[in-house]
Amino acid sequence: MSIKEETLNYYETNAVNFVKSTINADMRFNRGKFLDRIPERGSILDFGCGSGRDTKVFLEMGYVVEAVDGCRELCEIAARYAGISVKQMDFLELNEKEKYDGIWACSSVLHLPYEELKVVMVKIAEALKKNGVVYVSFKYGNFEGWRNGRYFTDMMEDGVRRLMEEIDGMSVEEMWVTADVREGRGDERWVNVVGRKNR
Repeated sequence: MSIKEETLNYYETNAVNFVKSTINADMRFNRGKFLDRIPERGSILDFGCGSGRDTKVFLEMGYVVEAVDGCRELCEIAARYAGISVKQMDFLELNEKEKYDGIWACSSVLHLPYEELKVVMVKIAEALKKNGVVYVSFKYGNFEGWRNGRYFTDMMEDGVRRLMEEIDGMSVEEMWVTADVREGRGDERWVNVVGRKNR
């Protein structure tokens, strides 16, 4: 099995437990930093939407939202929870051009090997409108490889900055480190970044 197939297989097998552990996570702080930069009724892509937790909030706040995930089971759960159709899609299949005011990639693209991550970040930049923003989060560290049945690319501030600066027309607007908000996981840290498309 490939990295993608094995990681998606983990989510297909553990979808219900994954949703239970993440659907009530308090993401208001990070969402706020992202939404402060999105125009009223702006268009958002929830890129790797998982349970549909954030999709539902974005919709309730009046944004125009599309949601995608690679895992079929999670797409079905998220569609029921958020009340919209959720497309099953590989991250590398993103081919939109200047469509979204914001792309929310919360704890999602961190499952890509670094070389694929760079390709997907370019696709994200292309899918954003001029002055659009992307939110991305990674587990904090320098590790890349398998952990608990899934592939992870961890990042620290310098790595995130380097990744963003390699993309033509993108810049880091804000970066911050947070503790994990899931119950019993407060000792884990995450690096969060908002990048902006300047062209």
